[in-house]
Amino acid sequence: MITGSGLTQATQVTFNNTVATFTVSSDTQVTATVPTGATTGKIAVVTTGGTAKSTTSFTVN
Repeated sequence: MITGSGLTQATQVTFNNTVATFTVSSDTQVTATVPTGATTGKIAVVTTGGTAKSTTSFTVN
């Protein structure tokens, strides 16, 4: 689960630049599936207002 604001406008979610499938649950919540091939790095959510990246890295084991 990814939380924030303005997420109903999400057009893309990536895990270290690997595109993920996602569902917008609400304006403050997106649920994403870690994609095959994802590597450790930042999570990014692209919206019509711009791109937001996580402050810490998501770790893929």
